[in-house]
Amino acid sequence: MKRLSDVKRIGFGAMRLTGPGIMGPPANPDQARQVLQRAVELGVDHIDTSDYYGPYVVNDLIRESLHPYPPELVLVTKVGARRDETGAWLPAFEPDDIKEAVHDNLGRLGVERLGGVNLRFMDGGDSDFEAQWTVLADLHSQGLVCDLGLSNCTAEQVKMAQDIAPVSMVQNAYNVAHRDDDDLVDWLAEQGIYYVPFFPLGGFSPLAIEAVHGVAAKHDATHMQVALAWLLQRSENILLIPGTSSVEHLEENVRAGRLVLDEEDLATLDAIGR
Repeated sequence: MKRLSDVKRIGFGAMRLTGPGIMGPPANPDQARQVLQRAVELGVDHIDTSDYYGPYVVNDLIRESLHPYPPELVLVTKVGARRDETGAWLPAFEPDDIKEAVHDNLGRLGVERLGGVNLRFMDGGDSDFEAQWTVLADLHSQGLVCDLGLSNCTAEQVKMAQDIAPVSMVQNAYNVAHRDDDDLVDWLAEQGIYYVPFFPLGGFSPLAIEAVHGVAAKHDATHMQVALAWLLQRSENILLIPGTSSVEHLEENVRAGRLVLDEEDLATLDAIGR
């Protein structure tokens, strides 16, 4: 199976292929399937998902749209949370919860092995962390998971995890305007660990910063393409998973990989977050 180390640097985050609040089916399921199929047509080989998107909606859409999967496609999921009937995000950290979630993702996606699994911290805490990570390490050794990662984590938690099983990736919130993880990005690069920023375009409130729009106008690009291009040039260990429910925006995001920012652009953008 292809590993995270083999994927292209722009992937796809499937979270937005649901209804409002990341709950329920999308208003247009056919459009959601078209987005997934177009992503693969464009060469996207890394899709980020989770059973708790919907819940289950996104994984079902991925299987319906893409199974049997191209051999180069890497599917990465997250565990450590569940949803209630109101849409609340609740922790699911017990070792049995972790094991069940991995098997549920395997079954719903229709694969024998997941390309990657991230353990997502809900509160930044590390209670029972050793037991949680050990379960994932066991599933990795059984051949059910290719790469392991952490989400919403600190450098200290990465170090703790590394004592049990290798950490291949970290998923935290990071973009040109929100730079709390600058030091973490650099440290992970030294360790050969990928950094996969979620909310690379600002999250549910998209980036609307004059300096970004100024650089975009200079390159005849969109502000979103500039934000993605900055991340790609920020560090070689950054992999992107921008999400969208629109084929047009998907194509726009993929084209960001061809945008090269010059030193003046980078200085202007670096000043935003610092």
